[in-house]
Amino acid sequence: MTTTSYAIALGSNRPGKHGGPRDEIRAALAELSGVYAVSPILTTAPVGPSIRAFANAAALVESPLDPPRMLARLKAIERNFGRRPGQRWGARVIDLDIILWSGGQWRSRGLIVPHVAYTARDFVLHPLAAIAADWRDPRDGRRVRHMRHGVDRRRPRP
Repeated sequence: MTTTSYAIALGSNRPGKHGGPRDEIRAALAELSGVYAVSPILTTAPVGPSIRAFANAAALVESPLDPPRMLARLKAIERNFGRRPGQRWGARVIDLDIILWSGGQWRSRGLIVPHVAYTARDFVLHPLAAIAADWRDPRDGRRVRHMRHGVDRRRPRP
């Protein structure tokens, strides 16, 4: 069985059954199999209409799942945590996204890897750089550590 690695972004800005946003992230990490690196959990300013600050982190996960099955796994965890479809950029108990995949690029209905907007989001790049600074974007070859230049840098707080 072949395994590949995924860079997963985690975010929360609403308390859930496990506690506050940081607790929700820790609980979601416990639900993922194959986690081998986790960034610090940072507090970041909200983007969009939410008025609550977010807790954000990144994790590296080794898995035999292909990207659609990994996405299905992440969505199942979100549902189990009480996440329901709602307002884009709104408050959420947990948000789990595939950012990068060691297999390169993936494009199918409902899933594009690398994540289409991650290079413009410091709340994703900052924690990701802490654990995967040398990962390269398969589209242009840039390393994660270099992508933060020119990105909105509202400083995440530990």
